[in-house]
Amino acid sequence: MQKPPDTPPPVPAGEAPTVAPARGHVLVVDDDPTVAEVVAGYLSGAGYDVARAADGPAALALYAARRPDLAVLDLMLPGMDGFEVCRRMRAQGPVPVIMLTARGDEDDRILGLETGADDYVTKPFSPRELVLRVDSVLRRARAAAVPAGQPRLLEGAGLVLDPAARSATCRGGRLALTLREFDLLAFLLRHPGRVFTREELMREVWGWDFGDLSTVTVHVRRLRGKIETDPAHPELIRTVWGVGYRLDLPVGAGTPS
Repeated sequence: MQKPPDTPPPVPAGEAPTVAPARGHVLVVDDDPTVAEVVAGYLSGAGYDVARAADGPAALALYAARRPDLAVLDLMLPGMDGFEVCRRMRAQGPVPVIMLTARGDEDDRILGLETGADDYVTKPFSPRELVLRVDSVLRRARAAAVPAGQPRLLEGAGLVLDPAARSATCRGGRLALTLREFDLLAFLLRHPGRVFTREELMREVWGWDFGDLSTVTVHVRRLRGKIETDPAHPELIRTVWGVGYRLDLPVGAGTPS
């Protein structure tokens, strides 16, 4: 009988089969077993090692036992919602998070992003698109964690960012920034005085050619709350109506090349 074309070749006696290392460890948290199975299946097929949890306490237990490289987290969970799960995960250390929800309400998207989620996907969604988003978020997170060379400090208007150490201060005080907040502020400090559309910022900072532009809006608002003297009347990150955002530095302030 002819061997089926997808049957792997036999392993010679005495040799162990070669197993490709996983692309990363992803924690999938969803109380809908069908959704969890589909998401886990597509991620496994893309080469990821996947753990699954159906509620918040189980997710936090798995998180504590083995820190994932990324979490795909449903918003509507029994007992403890995804917002609280995200907060508790982040309290233990940084981890990229993509939130899933059946609710398309903009307030939910904004709250998810303000909680610190790196992306937000509304059900129903394409599993292939979700895999692409996981790829994108992890790629950016890893690039940020392992900077090439020794980039110099980014400074201006009392802000000092150290890309190598991923640390930031504002007027001498430490800034607590999420992964994307740091990337966004670093990008703007590298290009002071230039206006960027939300689409450009999404592409340059998030690495996406698609996505919900409210992601950019929320992160700009959060940054203003952390670096502006009066966030209601920002003097650093300016809105250029009908175009986008621009970082203005005082005349004579140090700006990186």
